[in-house]
Amino acid sequence: MSVLLLALSAGAVVGLALGALGGGGSVLAVPALIYLLGFTPAAATTASLLIVTATSATALYRHATSGNVRWKTGALFAAAGILPAVAAAALATRLPEQALTAAFALIAALAAVRMFKASTGDGPPRPVRPGRAAGAGAGLGAVTGFLGVGGGFLAVPALVGVLGLRMQVAVGTSLLVITVNSMAALLARAGSGAPLHWAVIAPFTAAAILAAWDGKRLASKVSGHTLQRIFAVALLAVAAFMLADAVR
Repeated sequence: MSVLLLALSAGAVVGLALGALGGGGSVLAVPALIYLLGFTPAAATTASLLIVTATSATALYRHATSGNVRWKTGALFAAAGILPAVAAAALATRLPEQALTAAFALIAALAAVRMFKASTGDGPPRPVRPGRAAGAGAGLGAVTGFLGVGGGFLAVPALVGVLGLRMQVAVGTSLLVITVNSMAALLARAGSGAPLHWAVIAPFTAAAILAAWDGKRLASKVSGHTLQRIFAVALLAVAAFMLADAVR
């Protein structure tokens, strides 16, 4: 299969994940860029931030028009994560790529376990506690900067489990957090010197944006419980593959 077709196919999967699940796009984008398209881990994480920023912003618009974004909560999460994202991005440039790959796998596995245990958030929403929201947002920002991911795979279970948001509202709100944190981490990595292969990144991003619109429609037709299970299984599979690669 040609590089262009691989980029388009992988981008479509990432877009569906972001549009339907509000996260998981970066978890899928990074290994796709490394193992399918030949990127180095450093180049893959930078490219992933570009792809996920553009795709999540597009998906955010669709969710916002449906009333599935809690702007106050999302803004608090995002604001709390900006400085940790920048600081963690600077730290990540000093660590071996194998260590980053292993950390990426472990975080994905922990997020999957938490998603399996989380409720669907279909009960009454809990009042927003600024301290808890800010603390969770700071942790998400650090993960974004350190691993080069949007953080939605942690934002969704945090919004569901900590704040009691309904699944679809958590998905929409997480996209606001992903967009802001990814942009901050991308700016922090701007001087890292990692090459940007636009011949791959551009079609990957275009396919992801188009698929994100279909992901939004999928989210409206599938129950929150089912989305959580799909999300968790995908994360566990990616985590196992990357951890095996890091330790061999």
